[in-house]
Amino acid sequence: MYRSVFRPGLFQGQVAVVTGGGSGIGRCTAHELASLGAAVALVGRNAEKLAAVRTEIVEAGGTAHAYVCNIRDEAAVQATVAQIYGEHGRIDALVNNAGGQFPAPLKDISAKGWEAVVQTNLTGGFLMARECLNQAMQQRGGAIVNIVADMWGGMPNMGHSGAARAGMVNLTETAAFEWAQYGVRVNAVAPGYVASSGMDAYPPWMAETIRSMPSTVPLGRFAAEAEVSSAIVYLLSEAAAFITGTTLRVDGGRPNVRPGSPMPAPRHGAAPFNGFHLAVTPKVLQGEEDRHAGA
Repeated sequence: MYRSVFRPGLFQGQVAVVTGGGSGIGRCTAHELASLGAAVALVGRNAEKLAAVRTEIVEAGGTAHAYVCNIRDEAAVQATVAQIYGEHGRIDALVNNAGGQFPAPLKDISAKGWEAVVQTNLTGGFLMARECLNQAMQQRGGAIVNIVADMWGGMPNMGHSGAARAGMVNLTETAAFEWAQYGVRVNAVAPGYVASSGMDAYPPWMAETIRSMPSTVPLGRFAAEAEVSSAIVYLLSEAAAFITGTTLRVDGGRPNVRPGSPMPAPRHGAAPFNGFHLAVTPKVLQGEEDRHAGA
């Protein structure tokens, strides 16, 4: 079972929508929410991945349903949210996790490539949030968590994603103000470097860069998926009832590094919280894991 730090039944009777629920942070978060009693609506483009996660959750004793949807398609988003609301009668939480990007310097990004990333990482999240509000949350309130990224100080070679994520932070702040009247809280979580399956989606030439990332993190390691999920779950929970419009960083202090300041080696390692019972080390890091184990 998922080893959550939150009390059993925390979301009993609630319905939580998780986009990008077929892999990575979305999969982990869906598992944790289901383990805490929520009925989880998994949303994504890959039916096979969604079905696999749904099966995992059901076998663990939870409740989950899969909905294939391209969040960049406005009509598809409207129809999907209507289907979820029609089948469950409520939507209490939305985790806007779906996203994606490709590495490239700004000078080489085409308009088509730029639009694809911005639509996925910003426009799609807006559409999902708007429809959950208009179709369900205006009536009974709710909570939304938008997943952004460590984009403070820019995102070299990921400028399209950085611009979209920064836009999502601002959208979070605006929605928090406008939607508070409906009892809807809107926050964001900004993960840093996370040991997640998404790392294996990058081209092979990035492998060494990926493996070197912890050297730029004050806590000296990658985050576990469960450490991001627990931040999301906290912001969705009643413990965060007076928190809205904020962005919670889960990044090991990486944006606090300043040029010219030497990185001190951690004397005492901050052990990761590995609450996700089905977590798998990304392939790109498996060799590193073995090397450190033998050190």
